[in-house]
Parts: sequence; C-alpha cells; structure tokens
Amino acid sequence: MNIENTQSQMRKGVLEFCILSVIKRGEVYPSDIIEEMKKANLNILEGTLYPLLTRLKNADFLTYRWIESSSGPPRKYFSLTEKGAAFYKELEQTWNEMAGAVQAVTKQNGRSNATVTGETIEVHPSSETENPL
Repeated sequence: MNIENTQSQMRKGVLEFCILSVIKRGEVYPSDIIEEMKKANLNILEGTLYPLLTRLKNADFLTYRWIESSSGPPRKYFSLTEKGAAFYKELEQTWNEMAGAVQAVTKQNGRSNATVTGETIEVHPSSETENPL
C-alpha cells in the first residue's frame, strides 16, 4: 500500500470543508484560497480548485461577483449563500464528530498512539496485549 495515495485521499476528504471555511470568512478570490490552504500545508492546484468551486456554485452553495482589477481582467470573488452557510454548518458538525471519534480511537490510556508532525504520522505500538478479532 502506498502512503502517498492514502495521504492524498485523506486530504481530499477534508478539502471541501477547508475551502468553505476560507470562503465563510468573507468574499474571496480563488488565489487567496490557494494561498490560505498553502499556509495550512494543504496545497491545492487551480486545476483542483476551480472545478470544486464550480460544483459548489452549481449546488447553490456559493455565489460570485465580478470585481474590476487595476492589474488585468475582472476577478471573480466567491461568497457563501444561505444554503452554503447551512451546508457548512452540517460539514462542521460532521467534522467535529469525526475528529472526536478519531481522537478517541487513537488515544490509549489517556495518550495518543499517533503523533502528527508536519507531513509525518507516527503510530506508537500498544503497550497492552490486544486480542485479535
């Protein structure tokens, strides 16, 4: 099994939630989303972002407006619709439940048996005898 593939799938699973989290803060230009994601070590390419923004817009979760730019063509700025804000709240609740569940599963005797540092995840072996299923 390839760890890079698994890591990629994990990132894809939270990508929509993270993008909506950035947009939730206020009207945003796609390159600002890319930059914000990059700061959080969640690199995303334009070729991934634009189709996702289109899909979210087609689902009526996003709206946009064109703003003239002094340095080139007009820019499309995105914001959440009411439907998008409600969808975001559902995603946030789901994320909190999942994060809590993962935290509970990866903790043992009050301490985590998985450590995340940057791009590395270390799994610490159990000190107790485990019964196979």
